[in-house]
Amino acid sequence: MTGTRSATLFALALLAPALVYILAIVAYPLVDTLILSFTNASLRPDYDFVGWANYQRIFTAGNFTEIILRTLIWTFFSVSLKMIIGMFGAVLLNAAVPGQILFRVLTMPPWIVPMAIGIFMWGWMYNGQFGMISGLLQNFGLISRPFPFLAYGDSAFWATIVTDVWIGVPMVTIYFLAAMQSIPRDLHEAAWTDGAGRFYRFRRITLPLMVPAVITMSLLSLIATFNSFDIIWILTQGGPSGSTTTMIIDTYRTAMGSRKYGEGAARAVVICIFVTLFCLVYFRAVRKLGQGEAK
Repeated sequence: MTGTRSATLFALALLAPALVYILAIVAYPLVDTLILSFTNASLRPDYDFVGWANYQRIFTAGNFTEIILRTLIWTFFSVSLKMIIGMFGAVLLNAAVPGQILFRVLTMPPWIVPMAIGIFMWGWMYNGQFGMISGLLQNFGLISRPFPFLAYGDSAFWATIVTDVWIGVPMVTIYFLAAMQSIPRDLHEAAWTDGAGRFYRFRRITLPLMVPAVITMSLLSLIATFNSFDIIWILTQGGPSGSTTTMIIDTYRTAMGSRKYGEGAARAVVICIFVTLFCLVYFRAVRKLGQGEAK
């Protein structure tokens, strides 16, 4: 009994720093935000509890459903493109080709360059007067006059997605590459000996063994993309006419732009609920995956 108690105390002592960190950095701000969401806090020093009024105001707003849908679409296409391009890049980097190390080094700049600098660079390329993309399209005869990509709703929406994909692909590629290289070569050699082609080996060996890595990276990328702020704010600040306003941009505008801290906190809680739902779906998928492997 004494040994068991000592082991328990030792385990708690090891967990104590992490528990303190979680309570101080995660739990306290989360609880404080939740409490603030039930108030009418603003620049005034005093505020009152207003119950569910902030949440009612959010869901009765005419554009909030549109903002949620836009956020989901933006997240879906960004994450999907990062997963597809990252997988394709990992396959190429894993192939035995000359200059393999150089290719791996060239994959990293979008991830290494400070995000703000990379985003400003894309903003310059999207410019209609002196941007590189508009100039190239005119040189190839695809457009007849300068086209400002960030001045129109549809083009601005897709421009922010392209920028987000450019920034996120390197991490996905390197992660998938590490997962590929952890697969035993004996499996591929045995399949190759039996006459299996490269695509067949990828479909029946590489891809199934990479499912856990794909699920994990999909969740991490989904959470990061859903909460992405810098890219949209630097490029468009949610414009033009709200065409790139996502939930995180809407929350920032409400809390910091309009100084409605209570309503902004309520919107932050809604975002937290969405992310929690994503995590629950992820854990359920992992559980089903584990049960399938056990069978």
